[in-house]
Amino acid sequence: MGFPGRKGGAHKIASGGAGPGNPLINRMPEPIPAPAEITGLYRYPVKGLTPEPLTSTVLKPGQTLLADRRYAIENGPSGFDPAAPAWLAKPHFLMLMRDEWLAGLRTHFDDATNVLTIRQNGKVAAQGDLETAQGRAAIETFFATAYAGEIKGPPKVLTSPGHSFSDVARKVVSIINLASVRAIENMVGGPVHPLRFRANLYVEGWPAWSEFDLVDRTLAIGDVRLKVVKRIVRCAAVNVDPDTAERDLAIPQALQRRLGHGDCGIYAEVIAGGTIAVGDTIAAEQVELL
Repeated sequence: MGFPGRKGGAHKIASGGAGPGNPLINRMPEPIPAPAEITGLYRYPVKGLTPEPLTSTVLKPGQTLLADRRYAIENGPSGFDPAAPAWLAKPHFLMLMRDEWLAGLRTHFDDATNVLTIRQNGKVAAQGDLETAQGRAAIETFFATAYAGEIKGPPKVLTSPGHSFSDVARKVVSIINLASVRAIENMVGGPVHPLRFRANLYVEGWPAWSEFDLVDRTLAIGDVRLKVVKRIVRCAAVNVDPDTAERDLAIPQALQRRLGHGDCGIYAEVIAGGTIAVGDTIAAEQVELL
C-alpha cells in the first residue's frame, strides 16, 4: 500500500522530571516533542475498506480529510437517516473490528466520478457510482452475494452530504506516531504494519508515546493548525493484518498488559486550514506560561 518501511531496534521511554514532590508541577506544561515529519498520508473513503495513500491534501476547519469515511456499508437496518444524519457506533456497519475479511478486498474511490471499484483476488468484482441508486445497488449486491454468510442483514451503502462515518462523533484527523508502533512491535515480538491503525497522518521523529503529551495542544503544519482533542482507544480492528486479512495479533491486550491502557494515536480537529503533504514538518506550538 505504499507505506514506508518499518525500522527495528529497542525502544526506551524516559521518565522523571516534575512529579508530586516537585513544587513546579503545577506551573510547568508537559514536555513536547521536537518537530517531526509526516511520512504517510491516507484517507478511507468507505468505512472498513482499503486505505488510499495521498501525496497531499487540503484540510478545512472543522472537517475531515477529503472524502474520509464519506460512505459506510450498513450491516442490517441501523436507522440512519440521510436527511438528518446522526453519528452511529461502528457495529452498525461493516468494519474490521468484526469483519476481518474486508481487508482481503482492494478498493479504490474516484473523486471525479464517485465510482468505487472493488477487486477480489486481483480481479474487478464490483463497480458502481456511489452517488446513484444503481451504482450503490451494484456494490450492495456484491456484498450480499459474496458474503451472505458473513453479514447480519441486507448491506446498504450509506452517505449524507458533509457527514463522516468516523468512530467518533467529532470530525477529526487521526495521527499515529511511528515510534509508538515500533514500541508495540517490541511488546508483541514481531512486525506490526502501521496501516493496522488506519490513521490519516503517520509521523516520524517523535519519541514513542510522546504524542499523548499533546492532548489540548496545537500542532502546526505550515499555515495549518490542528488542535489535539483526545487519545485513540484501540479496538480489535488493529489485530487484523491489512495485507493478509488474518486476525493474528492481540494489540489492545498487549497495551493493557504493558502500559495499563489500550491507547495508540491521537485525534485532532482542524482549526486553521490549508494544504499539507508528505514530507511536511509537524510541530507542537509552545504554550505560553502566564
